[in-house]
Amino acid sequence: MTLTFIQNIGGGFLIVMLLFTLVYFLLWVYCLIDVIRSNFKDQNMKLVWIVILLFAHLIGPLVYLVLGKTTKAT
Repeated sequence: MTLTFIQNIGGGFLIVMLLFTLVYFLLWVYCLIDVIRSNFKDQNMKLVWIVILLFAHLIGPLVYLVLGKTTKAT
């Protein structure tokens, strides 16, 4: 059974969306692994970043990449 909306979407658009989804999922996994392996100045920050990554799927990884380095211990 073929879904009607897939027939109406061009094949190129579907491939681009699948690639974008895969890349974003890999970015999310990378950020989650980085949070788990890293040491933070405040130990509660690890829990905060994990919660942000789990509940803010769209902007969580981007926020972590921008702001996460400032909360890590050197």
